[in-house]
Formats: sequence, C-alpha cells, structure tokens
Amino acid sequence: MDKTSNAGPARVQIHLSARAAGAGSQPAERLSSGAQSAIHASYRGELANATREVFEIMVGTSLGSPTEESPHFVADFSAMVGIAGNLCGLVALHTSSECARKIAAKMLGTEELGGGEDAQDAFGEVCNMIAGSFKGRIAGLADGCALSVPTVIFGRDFTLFSLAKGEHHEVMFSFEGRPFSVTLDLHG
Repeated sequence: MDKTSNAGPARVQIHLSARAAGAGSQPAERLSSGAQSAIHASYRGELANATREVFEIMVGTSLGSPTEESPHFVADFSAMVGIAGNLCGLVALHTSSECARKIAAKMLGTEELGGGEDAQDAFGEVCNMIAGSFKGRIAGLADGCALSVPTVIFGRDFTLFSLAKGEHHEVMFSFEGRPFSVTLDLHG
C-alpha cells in the first residue's frame, strides 16, 4: 500500500447479525399473526419508554421531541447492543459526537468530557441500559433474551448494515436541543 496516497480514508462497512443461541436455548412460543402484530406494534412505544426512563434515571434529564426546525444531524457516534434469544436483533443509539460527549458527561456528573474512552464507555452503557430496560418491558424477554457487550463506533465515514432483514423501529429524541435516534432492528 502506498502511504503517500491522497485517496482519503477507506469506507468501512460493518455487518452485524444477532441469532438465537444454539443448544440449550428455549424456543419462543408460537403466537397467532394477529397477536404478533399487536406485540410488534408496541415495540416502538416501549423503546421510547425505555429510553426516556434511562435518561431520567441515569443521565438525570428529561428528553424532548426533535423540533421541525431541527436540521438533519449527521450521526457520527453510535452504540449498539445485540439481543439474542426469544427475540433477536440490535438496539442502537445514534447521534453526533458532540451530543454523545454531552450525554456521557451528564451521566458521569462532569461538566465536559472529551472524546476518549470515558465518553465511549458511558455512551455504550447508556445504550446497554436502554436495551435492558426495553427487554424488561416485553413479556417473555426479561429471562428469554441475552444482551451482547456494547459496541461503540465513531467517525463520519462508516455505513452500518444490519443483517436482521426484519422489522426496523426508530424513535427520535432531543437531548438539550441536540437530536439523536434510538433504533431497534429485529431479525426477520
């Protein structure tokens, strides 16, 4: 590789997949398609409730809704937690690096926080708590699912492709005037 090239950074593609555990896992109960639709319709609401709860308790702030005037933000800071078991998928938190640092600083009780490991760890932990709160709100998931270790990605030149190929739920919020989103991608 020519180290003097000005071609710029290579684009990174990250493929994440959550699959149910193998031997020893318990199969999910079979529900009618109507019952499944009603349950899945509540996922977005429960994801929003879980996010609000985590921010109120752990970050010490209430979340707002993004305003119509809010410019579209570039999510250059993301945290992800996989869910596997009776439900398989990925919970992710996406925002700007400035907002992620503010969230982490508020959670850790400091005034400002740089972009170092403390910010990454705190932001990943917020995502982990949202995933845990979400699974605790859905019947059969609290003991029927396991969570992965949080993964944090930052930078402007990455593309995230979820291999779930199932349902996608997204909820937008505002944290101190800065937009962020929480997503749930379920395995199809």
